[in-house]
Amino acid sequence: MAVTATGDARRAVEAVFRIESARLIAGLTRIVRDVGLAEELAQDAMVAALERWPETGVPDNPGAWLMATARNRAIDLLRRQERLARKVELLGRDAESGPGRPEADFARVEDRAGIEDDLLRLVFLSCHPVLSTPARVALTLRLVGGLRTDEIARAFLTSEATVQQRIVRAKKRLADARVPFEVPARAEWGARLSSVLEVVYLVFNEGYAATAGDDWMRPALCEDALRLGRMVAGLLPKEPEAHGLVALMEIQASRSAARTGPTGEPVLLLEQNRSRWDRLLIRRGLAALARAEELGGTLGPYALQAAIAACHARARTAQETDWPRIAVLYEALGQVAPSPVVELNRAVAVGMAFGAAQGLAVADGLAAEPALAGYHLLPSVRGDLLARLGRAAEARQEFLRAAALTRNARERALLEERAAEQVEEGGGTGHGRPPES
Repeated sequence: MAVTATGDARRAVEAVFRIESARLIAGLTRIVRDVGLAEELAQDAMVAALERWPETGVPDNPGAWLMATARNRAIDLLRRQERLARKVELLGRDAESGPGRPEADFARVEDRAGIEDDLLRLVFLSCHPVLSTPARVALTLRLVGGLRTDEIARAFLTSEATVQQRIVRAKKRLADARVPFEVPARAEWGARLSSVLEVVYLVFNEGYAATAGDDWMRPALCEDALRLGRMVAGLLPKEPEAHGLVALMEIQASRSAARTGPTGEPVLLLEQNRSRWDRLLIRRGLAALARAEELGGTLGPYALQAAIAACHARARTAQETDWPRIAVLYEALGQVAPSPVVELNRAVAVGMAFGAAQGLAVADGLAAEPALAGYHLLPSVRGDLLARLGRAAEARQEFLRAAALTRNARERALLEERAAEQVEEGGGTGHGRPPES
């Protein structure tokens, strides 16, 4: 008869599982070659822990206990599927050490390097280009991030059913496409690694500046992305863009405490109290950027964005910001990763470095850009630049247009406040409050 887990035991199991689930699923996927089945086996091991740990206590090596339990079940399954002869010989002849000490078996047949290799395979699998971006995000957060379906749904303001459907379809797509559980050949790393980094940064951005909802930030999502990014950089120490992404996220995350006011309202970059910036995260970010630069070659998009963030991090005050260098870095970024959003950020930097009129000229050049038709930051940037030029009525209209386009309640309130300031001051403040760039 199953023993009902106490609250403490359940919390212990859940905490261990969140930490170990990625390694557990990665190792099991290598065994069964099916990520969906691997996740089911991992869940079975968690249920076994909930049944046994209240009686026996948490083992000294809980991750090993979970892995050995799940491995034994995987081998039993392979037996039932009549694959015993070949599979068991490959996976470990003595995997039946008995239920009393599964961690002893694990310690003999697994090594840390093998686990890390499996983790790397799992990262590439969950971010495979055959999946849509929403599917990659959901599957990565589930398998690699260890988040529950309800947590992913809450983070992206969607229903659990939608997230669950994405995950199920993603697993089926991987199975149907017979995607191998492997790190791709170096020749294929361009698209595959860029997919991994794209998903991690997408998760971070959603936490750093939520696209919708009542909160300006979701710090837990930033932390999940940072954990994933650090893991990828640790697994791929010679990939400069992996370190560039970590550098970018570390430096941006360093501002988190200063980005909101007492009631959760947004505080823009130039108005932030820099004494509240996390100096440890800044040091870690600058060190990661240095590693990316030391590896040589042309800096990629993430390393260039990290270099821009570093300009802000090194400035003791907003007035000391090296805007000319930031403008040059945005120009370089536009060459390696051209996009209207990069050009819009360059407009901000040019406006700060060389005057609002020059910045507005760059922004106006984007007015007919289809990709920015519903992007609230285009009218927001134009509003800032117009306010600095004393064109209050036009600035007010731009801020109101930006407010109507954003889906984030906090950002909408800020933009409406900016519009109201133009009426009250009859010509603006004479200085802009550009969005973070």
